Amino acid sequence: MSISLYYHPYSRAAGTLWALEEAGVDYDLKVIDIMKGEQKGPELVSKNPMGKLPTLVDGDVVVTEAAAIALYLADRYQPGKLAPALDDPLRATYLRWAFFAPSVIEPAVMAKQSGWTVKEVAAGWGNFASMLAAAESAIAGRSFVLGDTFSMADQVFGGTLRFMMDFKQIEPTPVFKDYVDRLNGRPAYQRAEAKNKAMREQLGLA
Repeated sequence: MSISLYYHPYSRAAGTLWALEEAGVDYDLKVIDIMKGEQKGPELVSKNPMGKLPTLVDGDVVVTEAAAIALYLADRYQPGKLAPALDDPLRATYLRWAFFAPSVIEPAVMAKQSGWTVKEVAAGWGNFASMLAAAESAIAGRSFVLGDTFSMADQVFGGTLRFMMDFKQIEPTPVFKDYVDRLNGRPAYQRAEAKNKAMREQLGLA
């Protein structure tokens, strides 16, 4: 059965297009008008109680959360290529930095911007400075998270860095910028961005 992605070009689902293109699978887009609150309607909420995008349906399988969707696609459709095998020691590094993006980068940025006062020892993201240092350590001196080989962890980790830099939430250090530039050159990313651009134009949002 075809994969369906509940999608809007101004949501996290826009990044999921890149994951789908990297996975090389056929899919269709179910456009949800988030401006009108359609994501909270019964069709989507029945699949994702959060009423949020992206939500992916693959046959009888429903996957939500952008990082989870990306890792699911890699394991399901490109095992051993976009995702290290279960017995490959590199899988630990793959999972580590894929989960670092939503678990550490995003809340650290939000905490800094919102002025949250938290005990660093209790916060899973530590502090903004330590987050940046750790993120740089993941890619310093290497092309991708796993070294010379692109994996779906780069789609999650790198996509998060790109977004944060685009919105001036993270400084584009040479290490971050060079890494994101490499990701931007990937044909799958360029195809996804072309589709996002076309959809924005189709919806009159360009």
